[in-house]
Amino acid sequence: MALDSHIAELRDRHQALQREIETEIHHPSSDDLRIVALKKHKLRLKEEIERLSGKRSAA
Repeated sequence: MALDSHIAELRDRHQALQREIETEIHHPSSDDLRIVALKKHKLRLKEEIERLSGKRSAA
């Protein structure tokens, strides 16, 4: 059960990053390096979610 709640928390953080990226992109003085960093972080979260989901399926 703890794994499910951890995955849910990661998904929430992933969605929050997506909103932050969209806000940054639409901001007139957006920082391209910040956007790239946010996208990389979002990708790492996605990979972690997929890895943990695979563990949950295998169990």
